[in-house]
Amino acid sequence: MGDQRRPLQPGDPAPAFALAAANREGIVSLDSLRGHAILIGLYRGLHCPFCRRQVLQLAGVQDALRPMGVETLAVINTPVDHARLYFRYRPTPVTLLCDEDCLTHHAFGVPYLEFLPGGGGERSEWPYRASMAQFEAARINPTGELPEAVQPMEANAVFNAKDGFELDDIDSAIFESHGTQLVGHFLIDAAGIVRWVQIEARDGPNSLCVFPDAEQMVAAARNLEDPA
Repeated sequence: MGDQRRPLQPGDPAPAFALAAANREGIVSLDSLRGHAILIGLYRGLHCPFCRRQVLQLAGVQDALRPMGVETLAVINTPVDHARLYFRYRPTPVTLLCDEDCLTHHAFGVPYLEFLPGGGGERSEWPYRASMAQFEAARINPTGELPEAVQPMEANAVFNAKDGFELDDIDSAIFESHGTQLVGHFLIDAAGIVRWVQIEARDGPNSLCVFPDAEQMVAAARNLEDPA
């Protein structure tokens, strides 16, 4: 798994971060949110249609979580000016933070997939290392909108076309640099301690782009109020 760290687990302290916001002024940091519980989603860039959908869907989750004292953040792997342009036309009340280098993703231990060289000399260790053949054999239908499960890159193309989304040079550069970054969701309590973790595709490539739903996130937040 190279120099990748394992994902943070419940009981671990959350790592410090300070990121530019796309839909509010200034920098948002972990320290600035001390005293508040936080649900933070760490997503790929705008090239990922399933990440775009999840970010927008978080608005409904935020409405349910805020009365429980939980703030909601979405960290997007894209430059802040690029995110501002996109979300100007697709606004969401969720606080949007930008990390074009995925440094926050890596600090939380969210894996990114590295493809093994040909020849079969190294062993696969999903979700850190896999052969290209293993990835190409994956079939997904995460939202149930497709008539059948398809290869992940085909699914991306279908949904980007459905959304009328065309990758520009910035999106293409982010995809080239961080296209295999996975997604992570973390619930952090008011003291800065991780209490709940969900990592994309932990059980294999056929669960790529499957993210926790609103019910799962709300249930995790309820456990902060009643850990028993």
